[in-house]
Amino acid sequence: MPNVSNVVKRIAIFGVGLIGGSFALALKKAGAVGHIVGVGRSYASLERALQLGIIDSIATSAEIAVKDVDLVLIAAPVAQTQAILSAIAPHLQPGTVVTDAGSTKSDVVLAARAALGVKLAQFVPAHPIAGRELNGPDAALSDLYVGKKAVITRLPENSDADVARVAQVWEQCGAIIHYLQPERHDAVFAAVSHLPHLLAYALVDDIARKPHADLLFQYAASGFRDFTRIAGSSPEMWRDITLANRQAMLQELDSYTARLQVLRECLLTADAAGIEGIYANAQKARHNWISAIEAAEKQQREGGD
Repeated sequence: MPNVSNVVKRIAIFGVGLIGGSFALALKKAGAVGHIVGVGRSYASLERALQLGIIDSIATSAEIAVKDVDLVLIAAPVAQTQAILSAIAPHLQPGTVVTDAGSTKSDVVLAARAALGVKLAQFVPAHPIAGRELNGPDAALSDLYVGKKAVITRLPENSDADVARVAQVWEQCGAIIHYLQPERHDAVFAAVSHLPHLLAYALVDDIARKPHADLLFQYAASGFRDFTRIAGSSPEMWRDITLANRQAMLQELDSYTARLQVLRECLLTADAAGIEGIYANAQKARHNWISAIEAAEKQQREGGD
C-alpha cells in the first residue's frame, strides 16, 4: 500500500500521449494519485485515453482542468507551453504546482516568465529522459520512467517544498532525480539527444529522396534500423525542440560537421590509420559509457534489495 502522504489527490495533464499518458499510468500503478484530468487539442485522443484508463475525466477548458488540482503537468510540444501557461494562469490556485516534461528548458522558462507573472514560483520545470518512437495514448507505458533520469531545472523563485513535490511524483513513476540549470540542460541535450534526432531524420530523408529509394530500403537491415529508430518520433514535437534549442544545436552540428570533414579527408587520402583511430576512439568511449550505465543499474538494484 502506498504511503498516504505520497498520494496526490488530483492532477491535470495537458497532453495525454506517450509522455503524459505514461506519467498517468505510472502514478496509477503506484497508487500515488486519486484523480487525473486530461486536457488536449484532440478530443478523440482524450476519449481514447479515457477508454484506456489513463485519465479519469476530460476537461473542456483550462479553467475546468486546473480547478482544485494539486499538480499540473504540461506534456505537450514545447512550442505550446506559453499558450497553455497563459490559459491556466488566471485560474491557477495557490498551492497548485505546475511542471512540464519538455525536452528544452531555457525557452520554457522564458515562456513561464511571460505567461505566469507573479505566479511564476508555482512553475517547476522538469524533463523526464525517456521516450519511444511511438505517439499517442496507445503508446503510453506504465513503466516508461522506471530507472530513467528525470531532470529538474528549478528556478530561483521555486520553493523547496514545490521542487520536492515535483521530485516526489517522478520518483513515484520510478525515475531517478537529477538537477541542472536550464542553460546547462539545453547544452547537454543538444549534444546527446537533439543532434542525434536531427541526424536520424536527415539520413532517412536523404535515402527517401533518392531515385532508387525502394531498392535501398529493401536492403536496409539492423544497423540502419537501429541508427534511424528515433526518426519514427513525432515530427511536430521534434520540430519544436529543434527550433527551441537552435543555438546549442547549431554549435553541436558545426562540431559534428567538423568531425565528418576529418573523416572525409581520411577517405579522400585513403588514410586507414586515421579512420581506424576515429573508430577506435568512438568504440572505447561507447564501451565506457555502457559500462558506466550497467554499473549504475547494478548499484541501483543492489540498493533496492
